[in-house]
Amino acid sequence: MSVEPDTYRPTPPAKTFFGPPVDADKWGRLKLGIFWIIVVGIGLLIVSSVMSNPRFQWPVVGRYLLDPTVLSGFITTLWLTVVIMIIGVVLGIALALMSLSTSQPLRAFSTAYLWFFRGTPVLVQLIFWYNLAALYPTYSIGIPLTDIVLAQGSFNDLITPYTAALLGLGLNEAAYMAEIVRAGLESVPRGQRDATAALGLNRWQTMRLVVLPQAMRFIVPPTGNQTIGMLKGTSIVSIVALSDLLYSVQTIYSRTFQTIPLLLVACFWYLVATTVLSLLQRYIEQHYSRGYAAR
Repeated sequence: MSVEPDTYRPTPPAKTFFGPPVDADKWGRLKLGIFWIIVVGIGLLIVSSVMSNPRFQWPVVGRYLLDPTVLSGFITTLWLTVVIMIIGVVLGIALALMSLSTSQPLRAFSTAYLWFFRGTPVLVQLIFWYNLAALYPTYSIGIPLTDIVLAQGSFNDLITPYTAALLGLGLNEAAYMAEIVRAGLESVPRGQRDATAALGLNRWQTMRLVVLPQAMRFIVPPTGNQTIGMLKGTSIVSIVALSDLLYSVQTIYSRTFQTIPLLLVACFWYLVATTVLSLLQRYIEQHYSRGYAAR
């Protein structure tokens, strides 16, 4: 009984226009190298054009990069981002727990909150809070059914640009953080809660020791994105004359008429802050992803 010879034939090497045939791996590396040469070449041309264009006024950029007014606005932007995200995270967690509660009034309140703050533009909310004194000129806080007044005053004194920015952006951010936290909590399998109940843990212990540590792996990435987005989104507070980074450079170029270089200064500091936040986000993601196999 005869056996047919092995009919396997290797794949012929690819042909090129520049020389003798090469194998597929070498041809792939050659194409990749050509691609990177083209990309780097285009990038160098763009950088050369930008750096050599005198209309960018790079000496002006360097002069205002560490200007006290600009640095003060940058610090204000960072402060606003931190405080607004704290407000958003705290209220977002509370709203997420309300939406998962068995109490119908709590779920209704959470649904109505998300419906309103996610359904109206944040700019409108910011302007609304800034002009709240038009609706309520004065306020008075006291003990009901008595004549005792604990505090009273004018809303014009209470609603400053800082207060309007914190209320407008913080309450809006809470609506989005609520959905992020809710999705993270619901990503933990129901069996985890059942197992902790069998071990005798109460709901708070289950949430703190079991659910939240597992949910953080799903909560941290979108929260980091929201933080970076909020850092850039704080530029909207310039509409209420709050001296953030953008408003600070606007103040300068409205006087010097050097618009482009001052905007480049603002872009530089925004890029510095977003780069640091991105690195911090990656570190936190790696921390909460320990013990999970890479997919």
